Amino acid sequence: MFITFEGIDGSGKSTQARLLSERLKEEGKDCIFLREPGGTEISEKIRNILLDKDHLEMTHFAELFLFSAARTQLVTEVIKPCLDLGKIVLCDRYYDSTTAYQGYGRGIDIEAVKNINRVASQGNVPDATFILDLELPEVQRRLSGKRDEDRMEAGGREFFENVRRGYLEIAKSEPKRCVVVDGMKPRQDIHETIWDHVQKKLSRSRK
Repeated sequence: MFITFEGIDGSGKSTQARLLSERLKEEGKDCIFLREPGGTEISEKIRNILLDKDHLEMTHFAELFLFSAARTQLVTEVIKPCLDLGKIVLCDRYYDSTTAYQGYGRGIDIEAVKNINRVASQGNVPDATFILDLELPEVQRRLSGKRDEDRMEAGGREFFENVRRGYLEIAKSEPKRCVVVDGMKPRQDIHETIWDHVQKKLSRSRK
């Protein structure tokens, strides 16, 4: 099974991905927890370029292709081999981030972004995607006073409102795959909601 977690930074997606990984391992499941961009030597180097605030002159298309390059390396080296071995793969971000951030956020043609996503993912579609939804004022409150913003986090209010709208549009267009979770709920409540969905998916896959 391939499970991804999506949402704006500060939404709690990374925390929920980690909690699910820990619980699956406690249940004796063979799973691996990855992040995007990253997860391979090449992908981590691309990540550093993408998030470096010294690269503010990066064009939107360069950003799109770099995220996609990091993704296809991760798919080839890690995701596909692990799925072929029957492992559960958890990924903190995947191609929905590209659709939301570069498509809805940066304004690149959505269909063009989706076509690039299909190529970069090599047809590996998540079985379930959890979108942690949070209104922007709460995201800003959670991130205030923390580490310096990286290049992506410095996008501005309008950018992130468009990203959030993008995630909700993605969920609306693929309701069988995407589950929108209220990021304002207590952390453990969110985890139990996600765990319930995952258990149902696992039980169906065994039949």
